[in-house]
Amino acid sequence: MSEYEQPGRTEREPTVEDVRQLMGASTPHFALQIRNRIRNLVEGLGADHPARREGEREIRRLESIAFGAEHRGPVVEGERAMPSGQLHRGTAQSD
Repeated sequence: MSEYEQPGRTEREPTVEDVRQLMGASTPHFALQIRNRIRNLVEGLGADHPARREGEREIRRLESIAFGAEHRGPVVEGERAMPSGQLHRGTAQSD
């Protein structure tokens, strides 16, 4: 559980340090979960708030990690392309 999710955290305004605590050691596997937590943290802050700016910068980075860090080779004959590789491009195929 992150500090932001601790009871009592909601009794004060989010800070840049709160955003950085959520960022932690983000990996492609957890990038979208962390992105959502950061989005929830900063959503009520003004556009010029330092924590909002840091959060939005981190959201862009996490989306890049989630969608751009995994590279796959070409689909081998007889195999289907993995849906997760297609979702980002908006070309997911249904079975």
